[in-house]
Amino acid sequence: MSRESEPEAGTDPELSGVLSAGLRAELIAFRRDLHMHPELGKCEFRTTGAIKARLERAGLAPQILPLGTGLVCDIGPTDRGAAARPLLALRADIDALPIPDTKTVPYRSTVKDMAHACGHDVHTTVVLGAGLVLAELAQRGLLPHPVRLIFQPAEEVLPGGAPDVIECGVLDGVGRIIGVHCDPKVDAGRIGLRPGAITSACDRLEVALHGAGGHTARPHLTTDLVTAAAKVATEVPALLARRVDARSGLAVTWGRLETGHACNVIPQRAELSGTVRCLDLQAWREAPDLVHAAIDEVATLHRAKTEIDYIRGVPPVVNEPDVTDLLRRAMTARRGPSSIEDTEQSLGGEDFSWYLEQVPGAMARLGVRRVGDTVRRDLHCGDFDVDESAIAVGVELFTAAALLDVNRP
Repeated sequence: MSRESEPEAGTDPELSGVLSAGLRAELIAFRRDLHMHPELGKCEFRTTGAIKARLERAGLAPQILPLGTGLVCDIGPTDRGAAARPLLALRADIDALPIPDTKTVPYRSTVKDMAHACGHDVHTTVVLGAGLVLAELAQRGLLPHPVRLIFQPAEEVLPGGAPDVIECGVLDGVGRIIGVHCDPKVDAGRIGLRPGAITSACDRLEVALHGAGGHTARPHLTTDLVTAAAKVATEVPALLARRVDARSGLAVTWGRLETGHACNVIPQRAELSGTVRCLDLQAWREAPDLVHAAIDEVATLHRAKTEIDYIRGVPPVVNEPDVTDLLRRAMTARRGPSSIEDTEQSLGGEDFSWYLEQVPGAMARLGVRRVGDTVRRDLHCGDFDVDESAIAVGVELFTAAALLDVNRP
């Protein structure tokens, strides 16, 4: 083991489910295979097949979701008492991003302009590994209650694949759900936890402005859409900051502004695209009306007509305190209390939030930074990579959580 993988004094040596060296090596190889063959949301056919084949080799019966990609698989005792108890679900997302892989590593993506740059290959491997360990424990009669594995497609496609997966019934019989997300700011061997909101809401915004164009020599006879678009881009975020509680963190950030084709022509159309992010659940529910009103108000001042497409994304992930405590106890049992750090609420979005609208659950931040690494490798960047010792940490976190989740009725 590397130093960051060694449990500290005070952990529970009697808790079952520690990975063998052989399984650690197999899971790293599995992750690298996924990394080399990324697939975008709703097209994860190879990924789904690889997961299914490995679970079947372990004697399990995974079911491909009616969506065509993604799987669900139950593990554990089938006697009436155990089967009647609500399941603990472990969730992974399996899709990649449409960006090029810029790393120079043997397992670099082989697919042009696609990469696992958000760590979903790690999330998938962690849940797969936990399933393999729990299946072995179940065969030995050491898994007290059944567990469900959920491999979800299309997390990166707003509003996420979770609503479709939930519609397929994956939460039927589930009492709690847990997940992890790679965090390149946390060292491998550690996790970040936070009760309450740990991510933010994220929606997409598409705005088109229309008006009479004309010659730049006579702007008074036109709707000056370039100026109107610039004002919408700068004044709408400022206006919203004065119309909601600052603690809600409601923020509009533009990623695209496009208008015009010639220096002496005032155009008839301008387009803006951006995101709306929000820390607070109630403010997120009110955001569409607030954003619409602010855009219309600014555009009207400049005689521009608006078309606004406000595309709902995901609410914040709000960790339930008892399930967060389960993850804390599980990590403490495996790695000791110093392996856990408090983490801040991120402005990123995660469709794990949709599950938490239905059942209690929690998400942990899984440290993937190599200890001592000073190079910043952020999510959604082409050079994103992980310390693969984090896979074993995630597997042991999940298996410990399944074994410790015994005091719930």
